Amino acid sequence: MTLTPYQIVVPAISLLLIAYAWSLVMRQRKTIWEGVLWTIFWGAVGYLSMFPAELRYLSELTGIKRNETAVTVTAVGVLFFIVFYLVVRIEELSQRLTKIVRNDALRNADLKDQRDDR
Repeated sequence: MTLTPYQIVVPAISLLLIAYAWSLVMRQRKTIWEGVLWTIFWGAVGYLSMFPAELRYLSELTGIKRNETAVTVTAVGVLFFIVFYLVVRIEELSQRLTKIVRNDALRNADLKDQRDDR
């Protein structure tokens, strides 16, 4: 098997990105869940760049004849899942922010009432 420059560069970049993700996890800038997902994604990218014939399995699994189409459809599905996850997280953060602002406003209103009583 002869390696192309693509088959050398992409796995190297994938390993660097995986190492970067785990350094962020160790510095508590990312969660372990995000580190695992990052590792799975870039591991798959590196693996498929080394062994492109393995895309045949994905084609058989999805029932789509062309490897490129199978990858595209799968990637779009994964992206939809990620967008859904992000929408849920944003909604949770919005609810948390609303609760914090509400509590802060009530606390400030209580302090204002106490100042007015003097």
